[in-house]
Amino acid sequence: MNTLTDNPQRRTLMTPAFRLASAAALALTLAACGQPDQDATIGQKLDTAIAATEKKADELGERAEAAADRAQADAAEATRDARVSAGETTAQMGDFIDDAAITAAVSARLAGDPDLSAIKIDVDTRDGKVTLSGPAPTEAARARAAELAISVKGVLGIDNQLVVTAG
Repeated sequence: MNTLTDNPQRRTLMTPAFRLASAAALALTLAACGQPDQDATIGQKLDTAIAATEKKADELGERAEAAADRAQADAAEATRDARVSAGETTAQMGDFIDDAAITAAVSARLAGDPDLSAIKIDVDTRDGKVTLSGPAPTEAARARAAELAISVKGVLGIDNQLVVTAG
């Protein structure tokens, strides 16, 4: 891929007709300045002006191509950075959604148990670890809550902070 000819504006700057016109304009300007060059003919002056214009056009073309290459490299790097950032954000959102799903599943299991359904048990999940807090009517109910929670897919651990209340 030639970055100089991919852009229509750059393509116009590189055409031979444009170079010739630029050289002619330069030659006429030099002639109008009245700087006599006794040994050179008009054709030689024109050839010199064309060569100088072509050289300058080539230099500018090389600079433009280098700038385009740098811009392309910068864009590629920015794209890579954006992909990495998006991947990290997606992973974090996935963890959050997984924890929310675990919390909902544990709460549903606790609500389905006759000894625990009437009691307000708080369920919190962070990175797969479930924390149970609140009252439990008996020690057996407290243990049963932990068993129900650990049986949920994705639970990596239980912090059973349920307190047995008499009564």
